[in-house]
Amino acid sequence: MITLSNVSKIFRSGGASGDSIKAVDNVNVTIKEGEIFGVIGYSGAGKSTLIRMLNGLETPTEGSVTVAGNEVSRIKGARLRKARQDISMIFQHFNLLWSRTVFENISFPLEIAGVPAAERKKRVEELIKLVGLDGRANAYPSQLSGGQKQRVGIARALANDPKVLLCDEATSALDPQTTDSILDLLVDINHRLGLTIVLITHEMHVIRKICHRVAVMESGRVVEMGPVLDVFRNPAEQITKRFVQQVTEPEETKEAIEHILHQYPNGQLIKLSFVGDSADNPLITQLIRSFSLEVNILQGKISQTQNGSYGTLFIHINGNADEINRAIEFIKGQQVGVEVISNDE
Repeated sequence: MITLSNVSKIFRSGGASGDSIKAVDNVNVTIKEGEIFGVIGYSGAGKSTLIRMLNGLETPTEGSVTVAGNEVSRIKGARLRKARQDISMIFQHFNLLWSRTVFENISFPLEIAGVPAAERKKRVEELIKLVGLDGRANAYPSQLSGGQKQRVGIARALANDPKVLLCDEATSALDPQTTDSILDLLVDINHRLGLTIVLITHEMHVIRKICHRVAVMESGRVVEMGPVLDVFRNPAEQITKRFVQQVTEPEETKEAIEHILHQYPNGQLIKLSFVGDSADNPLITQLIRSFSLEVNILQGKISQTQNGSYGTLFIHINGNADEINRAIEFIKGQQVGVEVISNDE
């Protein structure tokens, strides 16, 4: 559905110095039809430039970009406008027409496309129902919550029945609960319509919740890419580890670790990582029954991804050193990741 081949984008300043910035550096990505694909990176990583090349708002300096059978990096004018009918976009700050009602905002792209009034009305009513805005057709954007505004933006983006939906930090301006409701809506749309969704974000929670695969960007390059569950289980790059920690190790976990290290200088502090079916095993019960150890559970969390469950559990175990080592080997045999954070020398 989407292919980026050896794509680079260089921005050159107009000044006498001739300075240039390589915003995107030799990116190769293939996105399958019907996939929810995430691109994550901090500010300046190049992800916004990358997504703008998918709908022809930016042209690559090198390489090619193909979306839904159209090489958008090489076409212009009427051909590009026609290709963009298959590509829609939603934005962080909604970009609604404030003088138009919900109905009129959603209807706007249909008006531009010359769709007859009766057909427009039917389509808009279908979309209002699809995004959960029943009863709000005559409301203006100023009368809506942030989540409702984004639902209008999604409905408008779907008006012309696109094949690809691009999401540019679409939940960054929303509170956590509203973010989850919008992400649930995107998953529902993906399932119902088979729509290919590409989203960029700096929040790993967004990636974890809805994406099938993720590309991690840093300094214009894709430094890591793969199924979300694989990236959570075994992040290779330091930047990816930091993103994964957003979800698996919140700030209160660090505080608990520091406290337990001070309070219990003996024994070992261990981080356990569970993936898929291993997240449902009664591991702690097995440890207590099988080994002469004291087991103190500090903090744990199980998250759902599109590919399965991923969980982390921080425990402190104390006892005979040989018994602790035997227990750690037992845990590893249960297909559970083990990271010793501290040990009694």
